[in-house]
Formats: sequence, structure tokens, C-alpha cells
Amino acid sequence: MPSVMLASTALILDRLVGTHFFNPAEGGDVLLWQHLFWFFGHPEVYLIFIPGLGFLSTLIATYARRPVFGYPAMVLALIATAFLAFGLWVHHMFATPLPELGKSFFTAVSLLIAVPSAVQIFCWLVTLATGRLWFTSAMLFALAFFVILVLGGMTGLMLGMVPLDLQLHDTYFVVAHLHYVLIGGAVFPLFGAIYHWYPKFTGRLMSERLGRWHFWLFFIGFNVTFFPMHLLGMKGMPRRVYTYAEGLGWDRLNLTATLGALLLAAGVLLFVVNAWRSRRDGAPAGDDPWRAGTLEWATSSPPNAGNFVAPPVVHGIEPQWQPPRQPSQVRGLALDKREVLVTSVLDAEPDHRLVFPTPSIWPFAGALATTVLFIGSIFTPWAAVWGLVPVAVALTAWFWPKPRDTGPSVALERAP
Repeated sequence: MPSVMLASTALILDRLVGTHFFNPAEGGDVLLWQHLFWFFGHPEVYLIFIPGLGFLSTLIATYARRPVFGYPAMVLALIATAFLAFGLWVHHMFATPLPELGKSFFTAVSLLIAVPSAVQIFCWLVTLATGRLWFTSAMLFALAFFVILVLGGMTGLMLGMVPLDLQLHDTYFVVAHLHYVLIGGAVFPLFGAIYHWYPKFTGRLMSERLGRWHFWLFFIGFNVTFFPMHLLGMKGMPRRVYTYAEGLGWDRLNLTATLGALLLAAGVLLFVVNAWRSRRDGAPAGDDPWRAGTLEWATSSPPNAGNFVAPPVVHGIEPQWQPPRQPSQVRGLALDKREVLVTSVLDAEPDHRLVFPTPSIWPFAGALATTVLFIGSIFTPWAAVWGLVPVAVALTAWFWPKPRDTGPSVALERAP
């Protein structure tokens, strides 16, 4: 985020103030924009992708009826993916006049990041192979993840090679790769997560029959839409061009993709209908319809305000599947304050009590004032001057010392 903020600020200054960060005629550098943008843009792809991996771990464990195999290795692989994601941005710039030796290093890292991704996938596959599978709608979307994401990952390795990337850069092959990775890695797990957690926040089950129709329409429609784009890219069809001449050999593939998009739309429409109908007429879910292992299913569906009367003590990754232990609840927290127990990071040992702030309008006012400042700065540099005034007022009111910040309350937070 600091990178994209710096790039956007420099661009606004070029447009409104007359600086020349990106103007080569005045000593600026066009490639500086690409470096700053893609240093943000490539890790941002994983920012979209990584929550889907979290969804997937929960779905696979629940519907395979066993904890995830190799959980520590999978978590370490996830951390490695996040770390390596910051060393890949130049593979979006292989068609620019950068040093060839430098490009080779980024090719190597583009291949290296496939290793932790493969570790996670194999951990999930072993979990599925050794579990007792329950093929709900949520599980179908989780299984589709493997097919879609592996295909997208393989085309990503192809685009990480400089010679091939030079041929396929800015073609529909890149469009196909992007959608296989992002829809396969984010949207399919997201649909599975909605089917999984819908009973928790509504108290009713979604229709499994409509859910399966939604899955097959979406799965088939996705592949019919985006797989032909690989072939279009290899036939030279450029991206970001809205029309093309006849006789180039692209017509049938584009028609196929259009028909697939209609299937996609039909699947999403069926999902909306399912969610709307189930909210009113769905079968009552009960507290734990999936017999899941995670803690949220220990509450009612939908949960009461505050979730738990007393915070539970958790002794493992899947607390619902483990025998009860003592103590089972946290005791000693105040009843007249929004207080929570804070623990150490590694061993979850009790450390101190934290008193949450009372509800306030000032965080919202600060966000609103900041939004107005940034939107105004697109049109005039004076917005950056006058827009700071309401931001300063909101932040000052927000952080002004409250009575609870004085001695007794601070001592209470530090007490064991």
C-alpha cells in the first residue's frame, strides 16, 4: 500500500502541480511508474488469493471429517508465499527494456513461488484422500478450486518465462491466466464459504439442489468462457481492444466464450435466487448442521450479540472435535466494560486485559473526511490543503484522552 500511495501521489503531482516524476522529456522515468505499481499490484493479487486459502482449509477439514494434514507445513508455506510475492513484480514487465540478467532472477523467483503453493495443495489432497468426504455444495466448490487453480498456476509458470512472455504479453492468454488464478483461487472458495457459513448468520440452510445447479453452471460456464482465451492469445488476439476485423480466426472462439459467459451469469443468478429464498423458506439449520470443528459452531445460529457470554478457552485447531478440558471459559473479566483477555502470540498464555473503546462517531467522520480529501485532490491541489482541516478535527476528537485512559483504567488493563 505505501508503494501504490507513493505512485498515485507522484502521478497527481505530475498532473496538477507540474512535477516530472514520470515524464522522460524532463528527466523522469516512465518505468518508475510500472515498478511502483507492480510492486503493489503483484502482492495485491495474493491479498485476494490468500483469504480463499483460509476458506479452503476450513471447508476441506469440515467435509473430509478430519483436521488438515501437515497443518504446520501448510501455514509455513502460506507465509513463504506471502514473502516471495514481493519478489515477483518484474515478471509483469518482461516486455520492457530492462537488463536481461535482472529478468532471469525474476523468472527464477516466479518458478520458486510454485513450491510453497504445491506444498499447500498436497497437504489438502492428502487430507481429502484420508478423510470421509461429504459432497455438499460447499465441498464441490472446494474441489473445483484444485482443477481451476492448478491450470491457472501452470499458465503462470509459462508466463514467468521471458521468451514465451514476450510472445504472449498483452494477449488474451494473460486474460485467461488471470481469471483462472483469481476466480479459481478466490471466487470458487468464496462461494463454498458462503454455502458453509450461510446457516451461521441466517439460521437457515441453503438449498443443496439449487446449490449443485449453481455449481455446475458456474464451473462449466467458467471453463467455456476462459479456456478459449488461451487459444485466442496464442493466435495473437490482443487484450484491451474491444473489436477486431473478420477473417483472423478468432470468431468462433469468441462466440464460445460469450456463450460460456451466459452460463456463468445463469449460475450467479441461481445463487442469488437460492440465497434470497433460503433466507425466508430454508430449512432450519440448528446450531451446527455440518458437525464442524471450528469454534463459531459452538454458538447458536445466528449467534447472539457478543457471540459468547464468557470467552471460551481453546486447546487446539479444531476445538469442537476435541474432548472438553478445564478450564473451558475465561473468568475474571469485567461485566460493565467491553473487556477482553490478550494472550501471548506463540503459546496463547494470558498476558493482560484490554478495555475496548466505547462506540464513537469520530472514526467514521475521520474516514469520510479522508475520502473527501483524496477525491478532491484528483481535481485540485488545494484539496490537499483545505481537506486536511476536517481530517485533523476528526482525528483530534477521536484521540482526545477519555476518562478511561487515566490511571485506574490503565492499571486495570495491565493487571494479570
